[in-house]
Amino acid sequence: MKTVSVLGSTGSIGCSTVDLLLQAPERFRVVTLVGGRNVTLLAEQARALGAEYAVIADETLVGELETLLSGTSTQVSGGREAVIRAAGVPVDWTMAAITGAIGLEPALAAVRNGGCVALANKEALVCAGDVMLRAVHQAGATLLPVDSEHNAIFQSMADRQVDQVEKIVLTASGGPFRRASIEEMEKAPLEAALKHPTWSMGAKITIDSATMFNKGLELIEAARLFDMTEDRIGVIVHPQSVVHSMVQYTDGSIIAQLGSADMRIPIAHTLAWPKRMATNSPRLDLAAMSRLDFEEPDEVRFPALRLARESLRAGGAASAILSGANEIAVEAFLNRKIGFRDIARVVEDVMQSLGNQSADTLEQVLHWDEEARRLARARITARAA
Repeated sequence: MKTVSVLGSTGSIGCSTVDLLLQAPERFRVVTLVGGRNVTLLAEQARALGAEYAVIADETLVGELETLLSGTSTQVSGGREAVIRAAGVPVDWTMAAITGAIGLEPALAAVRNGGCVALANKEALVCAGDVMLRAVHQAGATLLPVDSEHNAIFQSMADRQVDQVEKIVLTASGGPFRRASIEEMEKAPLEAALKHPTWSMGAKITIDSATMFNKGLELIEAARLFDMTEDRIGVIVHPQSVVHSMVQYTDGSIIAQLGSADMRIPIAHTLAWPKRMATNSPRLDLAAMSRLDFEEPDEVRFPALRLARESLRAGGAASAILSGANEIAVEAFLNRKIGFRDIARVVEDVMQSLGNQSADTLEQVLHWDEEARRLARARITARAA
């Protein structure tokens, strides 16, 4: 049986992972589940999967988790250090799905075990790409991309002829404002931004999709995962979200991965890798769809793509600064403190203010991430004044 740990088990990706594990209990033994604050769901998952360890990030909830898991053999702990220790427990496969910069240290701890790490935390490579990839190399670990776009590229490069790749192309749904004017986007209410046309995701990722910051972060991540320069990574808007991304080779061939908009498909691919496993995900019916549309993204209405490319070219801490500022700006929008298009304005302001900085260590990455957050908060407060 393959031993597995799920970091971020109570989030959207984590819940999909748990669903897959429950479908094939004979194939997997669950060692560790890590949750944030949803103590009831974490306890339910631990009981259902017979997890050896259940860790809650909010240490004030440890007592409640112990009560909920009384009578089981599951060991309970909580707090930041407990999360990092849990991530470092050796297993064959780890789902790294703790979102945001807070997931960096747990992801690194998992990588240092030298096993397979299914990476759903964008920030691990966006903010700390050099640090993470050095750790992967030193530990002999395997990174398996979970994002549907990067997983599609990974599958499309199955023959490993990386030297024959001309470019990779990330697809983007375009979000709820694909056809909206700048004026409409300026006035866009939170409720409209949270209505993603094809995917069901958490609030932060849904807003990132609406601004296309998610695609900017994915562009940075793709550059690190597949060792591609920024000019060899394209983005194309594909509203049906059926073609999840593609690879163009030097002979003119384009290989793409298609599937329904269900995150269990890429998760299952990494969970069973290098083999496959059955899922109950909806099957794609191309005849019923009848058409697939593609169009170039508009970087005037969606400046996030331009900012992401600028951060990649700048190197150093630029991507960490972009990511940290975006997290704070999205949080402010979700709390109705700024407008929709203010998200990109805040991020660009912070990037220009902090400039190019070194980020050779995790400490430096975390420092500039925190500086970006501090400055973003200050800029948002100033706008509200």
